[in-house]
Amino acid sequence: MSAEHPVPTGPSATTGPSAEFVRLLRSQRVWDTELPPFDPGAAPDEPLPLFERWFAEAVAAGQTEPHTMSLATAGEDGLPDVRTVMLHGADADGWSFASHSTSRKGRQLAARPYAALGFYWPAQGRQIRLRGPVTVAPAEEGQADLHARSTGALAAALVGRQSEVLPSYEELERASEAAWAQARHTPDTPAPTWTLYHLRPDEAEFFQGDAQRRHVRLDYRRTESGWHTELLWP
Repeated sequence: MSAEHPVPTGPSATTGPSAEFVRLLRSQRVWDTELPPFDPGAAPDEPLPLFERWFAEAVAAGQTEPHTMSLATAGEDGLPDVRTVMLHGADADGWSFASHSTSRKGRQLAARPYAALGFYWPAQGRQIRLRGPVTVAPAEEGQADLHARSTGALAAALVGRQSEVLPSYEELERASEAAWAQARHTPDTPAPTWTLYHLRPDEAEFFQGDAQRRHVRLDYRRTESGWHTELLWP
């Protein structure tokens, strides 16, 4: 080993995962429930109706927070980033979510307006993956969406400064208390940087898990003549 590549030292160099962690990890079960069937031959010609049906079935199955999803973006450097956000709607404009335009995800989408979404509903062993270009909704549409939500959602938006360095938790507490008071007193207060985004998928994949690992993967791809579907190996 040359001097340019020294041997790592310290606990991370020699310490592997603890036995308790390995035990816990390997003891976790996957889809410890009866999984629904999925006949891709009976699927609709477009992904949106199937998404609406699966969403309703996830709610009926008791899936916790089925409206949360992973949002993956990339910045100017091309490096990926991912976080969990809330679905605000799904229609002909695309799958919608919101954030501050000045946040990390907002800046990344401004630099590279393309993203991917991922839903995981373990109550039924289902995943949905979408990716495509992202557009910004008109400002009035974004503000209307915000003011149709809860007081807490408005208060959080009014706090702002998302992704900036926070000097102390006490500063957040003060800003949050002021924002809650304003949201309660003036529920139509605008949040200027709050932005509604639409992801219009070029591709949508519906994954149905199977106890024998014969998972069904139905992939939709947008073409000039409409949607093309095909099955994928699991």
